[in-house]
Amino acid sequence: MSSSEGLVLLCTAPNEDEARSLARALVEAELAACVNLVPGVRSIYRWKGELCEDGEVLLVIKTTPARREALISRVCELHSYDCPEVIALPIVAGAQPYLEWLQQSTAGGGA
Repeated sequence: MSSSEGLVLLCTAPNEDEARSLARALVEAELAACVNLVPGVRSIYRWKGELCEDGEVLLVIKTTPARREALISRVCELHSYDCPEVIALPIVAGAQPYLEWLQQSTAGGGA
């Protein structure tokens, strides 16, 4: 697997329970190889014309381009937000064994 075949997706959730539920659903469906939960994120944003500030949990999701669209769709189905943040960043380099594991873990059949 070349490093350009991996993606990191970022998503925020309102609390740890929802973040954990999303993470488990994505990994169980083999849409993600791994999801890290980062509690204590503070988000400041504009929503419907209002300035907002909320505590959130950041999900750091590792997957492949082949799983990207299905993963985004699943997050949007399960998420409690009307407009969940789901953005994808390419992995430009990484340890080859990890990148191979990432590919195997999202290919179906388990790794």
